[in-house]
Amino acid sequence: MAETHPKRFPDRDEIAAVRAEAEPLENGGSADATRRIAGRAMARREMGKLVFLDVVDRSGRIQAICDTAATGDVEVRLGDVVGVVGKPAKSRRGEPSVLAESVEVLSRNTQPLPDTFHGLTDVELRYRKRYLDLLMNDETRVLFLTRARVVTAIRKTLDEWGFVEVETPVLQPRYGGAFARPFTTHHNELDADLYLRIATELYLKRLIVGGLERVYEIGKDFRNEGVSFKHNPEFTMLEWYEAYADYTDTMARIEQLLERVANEVLGTTSVSFRGHDLDLAGPWRRVTFVGSLETHELWTRDAGELRAWLTERGVDTEADKDWTQLVDHAFSHFVEPGLIQPTIVHDYPVELSPFARPTDGDPTLTERFEYFAGGMELGNAFTEINDAAMQQARFDQQSEQIEGERGDPDYVEALSYGMPPTGGLGLGIDRLVMLFTGRESIRDVVLFPALRPRDG
Repeated sequence: MAETHPKRFPDRDEIAAVRAEAEPLENGGSADATRRIAGRAMARREMGKLVFLDVVDRSGRIQAICDTAATGDVEVRLGDVVGVVGKPAKSRRGEPSVLAESVEVLSRNTQPLPDTFHGLTDVELRYRKRYLDLLMNDETRVLFLTRARVVTAIRKTLDEWGFVEVETPVLQPRYGGAFARPFTTHHNELDADLYLRIATELYLKRLIVGGLERVYEIGKDFRNEGVSFKHNPEFTMLEWYEAYADYTDTMARIEQLLERVANEVLGTTSVSFRGHDLDLAGPWRRVTFVGSLETHELWTRDAGELRAWLTERGVDTEADKDWTQLVDHAFSHFVEPGLIQPTIVHDYPVELSPFARPTDGDPTLTERFEYFAGGMELGNAFTEINDAAMQQARFDQQSEQIEGERGDPDYVEALSYGMPPTGGLGLGIDRLVMLFTGRESIRDVVLFPALRPRDG
């Protein structure tokens, strides 16, 4: 007959709070108050009539001292979820503890746990069975709690700045807002092919036209492309749009946002990533796109010349079909890896920037910037095109490029009603968490990353 266990364990205290109560006690002493903790039994030791359990919840770990004369037999196995009632105490050796008055099993573990000393060390198994990774590795739990705090701090800051959080469609009749291949699906009732969004941009800017003035969304985007240390097919993005602002205003905002979020979540603006010590405090270094390539003697608008230069340096350009792809390849190969301290690269060629307004001094360049840290792009921003005819012309221009931005007549029509001058920005949440936690693979900071199916 199957065991029956309680359906609830009310009025639970977090283990971290109980540890804090136990810390100042004298060795061998206990408090008067009774506390109720619950978590997983991750270790068991016996000494005569005493049973010692290490109980873990998401806030931390504490020792439960169970005198079987008081608690009765402690029928707890490794990995069981238990509820313990008792008083905060300090063991004779000075270990913060709970002096148990009762112990009950709330859920029985029927599987052998991975080696508790080494934890779960197989990297792919950690990704496939994230529940075991969270169960066995304290640092994994801390990482994902940190991720949650990052998102909370971003929301808090944007809300205080007067931005409104909104939701836009994930299933879209047209995909746009980035250079990317989409996932395609079919809606049976509408008998229409739809796309999982590759960006939230075009819908959010429709809301600027509608008068919401400052909007943001934190949500999943999907791109049917390769997997790498910084790419996952589904990823989390923040996008915001602010009326009556341009890209210089947006530069200042992203510096302020990341400095503030780092201080709130980490207590410092200093982080260590890929062997480098970085400081996220503003102001950040700024360099033009053209200037960054000129430093490497790689700036030219002649596709043949650029291809020859790259080939001479051992870069395979076979997949680059036009100048746009060549210059993007040159930048990502030679410039981006060297952008270690936080850096804003601005004024991108118009061919790479279908939604950005031209600069005042040169119509072949746009008011666009990307920002980098640790040799990795964190996000992208524009002074947005708010003229319908110019946007249509950009779409027409893009249609002549390999894998250019698709047109969107409804979006162009929305602009024809008049959109205020607007600054917009995207920030990769996954990459920001990588930076904050020093993790070098995006799969470490995504709870359930995309993996190849196992055979069989």
